[in-house]
This record gives sequence, structure tokens and C-alpha cells, in this order.
Amino acid sequence: MVIKNVSLETVCGVTSKMPDNPYCEVAFAGKSNVGKSSLINALMNRKSLARTSSQPGKTQTINFYNINDEMYLVDLPGYGYAKASEAQKEKWGEMVERYLHSSKQLKAVFLLVDIRHDPSANDKNMYEWMMYQGFSPIIIATKQDKIKRSQLAKQLKAIKEGLGAKPGTQILPFSAETKQGREEIWELIETIIKDDSAEGDS
Repeated sequence: MVIKNVSLETVCGVTSKMPDNPYCEVAFAGKSNVGKSSLINALMNRKSLARTSSQPGKTQTINFYNINDEMYLVDLPGYGYAKASEAQKEKWGEMVERYLHSSKQLKAVFLLVDIRHDPSANDKNMYEWMMYQGFSPIIIATKQDKIKRSQLAKQLKAIKEGLGAKPGTQILPFSAETKQGREEIWELIETIIKDDSAEGDS
């Protein structure tokens, strides 16, 4: 994907109406501080369009980034933030559920998990919840640069097993530092969108 122009087009809070977008959407979910904003910035070739923060729980909205007037990257708020109240977590869940069910253009959901650790209970719950909502999340294992190359296969296997990922689930390692994995993620997104438009034409 050659990025010609990018804009943060819509920001939806808890009470906002979800946009009826004209182009395909792919959404990114992940625990607070897993590197979601860094991944989205890397995909968009921008340093700081998606706000990164060392303070977890920063993204409390659903952010729609318009790419080339062709598609949207959708940044879902980070989950599992310990300091969020139960009421906040519930509102977050309702907002994300509303988006998943109301979007006519959502083609895929990516779930980000830190490659250094086994998936947390929150990660596992999120994976199961996404499956229950009718999506088969594609896993992105972030912070690849933080482990040795010799550990890669072992960590990817631990993530798949820890999530209870269904057979055939795709898992892509990624590093925001080195941009390793960026091309593979874009290739997958482009395939998903092409397949969808081919289905629409048939």
C-alpha cells in the first residue's frame, strides 16, 4: 500500500453515532500499552497521528483513519486497563460491541498481543469475545524486537495456545522499532479488501 494521504476522519465516544463509511474498514484491538498506536502510525507512515502514550488507557474513543480515500484503519480503545472503573469498562464494551455490530464495512479485526508474554486473561477474553461476535481475529504479536530471533517460533506458539486460537488463525510478528512485519500486515489487509471487492462484484 502506497500511502498518499491519511486523515483522522471520525472520533466516536461512548454516545456518538457510528459513521456510515463508504470504504472497507479493518479494526485493531489490544490491551492498553501493547503498542496499538505505534502499529497504526507505522502502517500509516506517520510518526504521531495516532497518539502514543506511556500512560495506558489513553485511547477512550474509536478513531477512524481514512487512508487514500480507499479504506479505513479503525483504532479501538485499549482494554484491560487496571485503573478503569467497572462502569468505564462496561461502557467501553458496549461501545465496541455497537461498532462491531453496526459497521457494514468492517472486514477484519486484528488483535494485538505482546510477544514477550503469554496472553493475559484479558487477551484470552477479548479473543473469545471477538469470536462470539462473529469475527475470527488475526493476531499481531507486537514488540518483536524485544526478543531473540531464536525465541520467535516458541513465543508465537505460546500465544496461539494461550489464546486457544482456532486452527488456521494467522499470527504476524511485528516491531514498531524496526517496522518488521509492516509489509506482511499490509499485504494481508490488501488481500482482505481485494477479496471483499471481488465478492461484491460477483
